[in-house]
Amino acid sequence: MSERPNGLTYAQAGVDIDAGNALVERIKPLAKSTRRAGAEASLGGFGALFDLKAAGYDDPLLVTTTDGVGTKLKVAIETGLHGTVGIDLVGMCVNDLLAQGAEPLMFLDYYATGKLDVEAATAVVEGIAEGCRQAGCALVGGETAEMPGMYSEGDYDMAGFCVGAVDRDKVLPRLDDQRPGDILVGVGSSGPHSNGYSLIRRIVERSGLAWDAPCPFAHGKTLAQALLTPTRIYIKTVLPHLKAGRVKGLAHITGGGLIENPPRAIADGLVPRFDWNAWAMPPVFEWLAATGGVAEAEMRRTFNCGVGLALIVAPDDVAAVLEGLVRDGEDAFVMGELAKA
Repeated sequence: MSERPNGLTYAQAGVDIDAGNALVERIKPLAKSTRRAGAEASLGGFGALFDLKAAGYDDPLLVTTTDGVGTKLKVAIETGLHGTVGIDLVGMCVNDLLAQGAEPLMFLDYYATGKLDVEAATAVVEGIAEGCRQAGCALVGGETAEMPGMYSEGDYDMAGFCVGAVDRDKVLPRLDDQRPGDILVGVGSSGPHSNGYSLIRRIVERSGLAWDAPCPFAHGKTLAQALLTPTRIYIKTVLPHLKAGRVKGLAHITGGGLIENPPRAIADGLVPRFDWNAWAMPPVFEWLAATGGVAEAEMRRTFNCGVGLALIVAPDDVAAVLEGLVRDGEDAFVMGELAKA
């Protein structure tokens, strides 16, 4: 068949298949670095298989999560600092699995942009691979969508999808086991994680500081570097306590902060009673509150305020949980207890 004169191509329409293929070749070794028992983590097929028996499960339930990074991506896009938002993507998904008592097994991502920038996309996937290594799960696939006209120049968005497993008798929360007097154990966050960045960006705008200005609350970093501190991933430090049966419930403190998330892990008839003086709010939150004039109630409902996870633990297990978490490098503290509603 002869070519039509002036025939259009997909590249002329704004989609570069060659760039997409180049990205796949760049990220194949990144996926390979996340291999674990049960998954080969190879890319290129139409789907991914996972061998639950090879992962050590006999009677598991599968648990799935999905999440994104939100407008924290705008900070990365505006500054060209793409290397850590992939860790955020993984963290937001795998930490949610902990709330069900589950271990993350495999992860997939969806990356969408108007025009594919192979270097920026590779930096993002490098972060995703690092997050998967921290979480002990395999990066088994994903999708890169180049959609001209859908995104402004330089913009991109992404979503993450994680599959985990939990033995049937270890599912959280154990609502029937919860009692008044059970202890709330907080596990420290690394900062705002991936929540509240629409408000954060407004506060930065109000402050008059540029992204590359010296950070007023973190020595030796720019403001952007400090606010791009990635979400802490708690799998390797917290999961052993779940498997040992020491935790009756767990809340991942994300959007909705300390007001709306803990009740999702607590039985009817019980409420959390926080000791708000039990931990010091990290400097980033002090700066955000002061610079933005954000009321205390709004801070608690928007941000994690220094608490990445809230665990519900029987009084007799508190010492073992705290000792184990601190030994493994976490900032852990008693932050309150359960009480009758």
